[in-house]
Amino acid sequence: MNDKFFALPQDKQDRILNAGYRVFSQNSYKKSPMNEIALEADISKSLLFFYFKNKKEFYVFLMQTAADTTRDCLIKSGCYQETDIFEMMYKALEAKVRLMRQYPDMSNFSLKAYYEEDDEVKSEIQKIIAPYTALSTNKTLPPLDPSVYKEGLDLRLMYQDMYLASEGYMYQMQNTGKIDVDKIMKDYRELIDFWKKLYLR
Repeated sequence: MNDKFFALPQDKQDRILNAGYRVFSQNSYKKSPMNEIALEADISKSLLFFYFKNKKEFYVFLMQTAADTTRDCLIKSGCYQETDIFEMMYKALEAKVRLMRQYPDMSNFSLKAYYEEDDEVKSEIQKIIAPYTALSTNKTLPPLDPSVYKEGLDLRLMYQDMYLASEGYMYQMQNTGKIDVDKIMKDYRELIDFWKKLYLR
């Protein structure tokens, strides 16, 4: 599937992906016209339909690509092999920032697609996100050595607090309309340093 699309140079693939992410992140599925996406990608509408037979196929492809790209980027970052929870979170953020540089609207698109209610695409989107929801990776406490943290600290609540703060910060930054990735990295490093002083012995 999509062999013609994958035969394109990477920069042209990214241009089409970014056009889709941008337009679909700003409107509902139904109110996102393919001609606007083609215009954003600087290609003809007929050429867009040459790569994807219809809007549904393109929309589902965008979601699957977002899920696969995010997973692969996080794995390559080494965050899952990190034993230091603070460095684990920082490496994960670095991976997400790299994705923001390449696909600025992918995260906003994914969030919007997650809550999309249109019957034409809803079930397909649910199939894509189901494996990640089942894993509950964001709720699972990574292996931690209690001896390095302050005595009596509830490590599960600590991790949940840091995770929710991180997600809230990223959501806030994404909603500013213009993401400053250098500021994100600086702010997040300061936040991690604060957590270290707060939680470590």
